[in-house]
Amino acid sequence: MMLMAMGDHPVLFIPGPTEVDDELRQIMAMPLLGHRDPKFVATVQDVCQKLKPLFLTEQNVAFETCAGTALMEASMRNLVTRGGRTLHLVGGAFGKRWSKISAACGRSPEVLDMPLGQAHCPEALALRLQNGPLPEVVCITHNETSTGVIQPLQALAAVVRKHAKDAMILVDVVTSLAGAELRFDDWGLDYAFAGTQKCLALPPGLGVYAVSNRALARAETIEERGFLLDLPRAVKDTNAGKTLATPCVPLVYALQRQLDRVQAEGMDNRWQRHLDLQARTLEWAESKGFHAFVTDASARSPTVSCIDAGGADVEALTKLAAAAGFKMDKGYGDLKGKAFRIGHMGDHTLARLESLLRAL
Repeated sequence: MMLMAMGDHPVLFIPGPTEVDDELRQIMAMPLLGHRDPKFVATVQDVCQKLKPLFLTEQNVAFETCAGTALMEASMRNLVTRGGRTLHLVGGAFGKRWSKISAACGRSPEVLDMPLGQAHCPEALALRLQNGPLPEVVCITHNETSTGVIQPLQALAAVVRKHAKDAMILVDVVTSLAGAELRFDDWGLDYAFAGTQKCLALPPGLGVYAVSNRALARAETIEERGFLLDLPRAVKDTNAGKTLATPCVPLVYALQRQLDRVQAEGMDNRWQRHLDLQARTLEWAESKGFHAFVTDASARSPTVSCIDAGGADVEALTKLAAAAGFKMDKGYGDLKGKAFRIGHMGDHTLARLESLLRAL
C-alpha cells in the first residue's frame, strides 16, 4: 500500500498542510543552531535572495515565523491608514477572512462578492472603481482554497492600475505560490504572501512575502504599524540576516533546500506539473459521474480541485482513502459534505496521484 511506501502516516492530499518529502523532513531533524550564529545569519540572507525568483520579483522579499493570517493582518496595519477604505474581492472563506481582519484592525472594509465557485470579472471591478469611492488597497485572494477557484489576477491587477492607480494591490497567494503562474513585478502587484505548508510542501510555520518599493514607501507613512510585522523594519533586518524574533531554525534550513529544488525543477515546469495533476483529477472525477464544482474551466485551480459530490456519500469516500493510506478533504464551510477537495499541490507526482485515484 502507498501508506507503507511513504512511512507510517497518511499521505496528505488535503489542501494543506501538504505531503513533505523525506529529504526535507531529514533536514528538519538536524541539531539545532543558534539564530545569531554566523552560519544561520548567512542562511537567512540566502533564503531571502532565493525567494525573489519564486515570486518573480526584483523588489523586496522576506519571511517571518508566523501563519499566513498574520501576514494578512500585517498588510492592513502597514498599508492602510486607520479608518481607511479597503476593497475585498470575496468568493469564499479566505477572502471573507481578510475583510474581517480589516475591520478588526480599525479599517473600513467593502466587499465585492461573487457566488461560491465563480471568479471575479475584471469589467465588474472596473465599474466599481469608476463609480465608487477609491480604496487605499484592493485585496485579492488569488486562489480561493475553500472553493478551488483561481482568479484572473493579471487582468484584475491591470484594472486596478488603470482606474485606481494609487491603490495598493494586495494578494493572498497562499495556495498559488509555487503552484500556479504568478509574476509579481510583471503584473504590478504590491504585496503578496503565502505559508510554507501549501505548494512549498513544507510544514506550517513560516510566512513568505514580497512587497513592492512603493508599498514600503507607503508603509513608512503609516503610524502604529505594529512591532514584529513592521514591514519596513522587517524587510531590512531579515534581508540582513537579523530576524527580530527567534525563527523556526530547522524550517528555515528546509525552506532553503526546497527553494533550490523548486528552481531546479523550473517555475514553468512546476506550474505545468500542477496543471497536469488538475487535469488528471478532473478526468477521473468525470469518469465516475462527478463534476468540478467550478463550472468555468479557466477558473479552476491548478492546486486544489473542488468536486461536486452530486449527493454521493463524501464521508464514505474519505474512509476509502483512509483505508488505503491517504487523507483527503470532506469539503469546507458551506460546501462541507456537498463537495470534496483533492489538494494536488506541492511535490505530488502523477504516479502518487494515480495511487489515490485507484484507491477511490
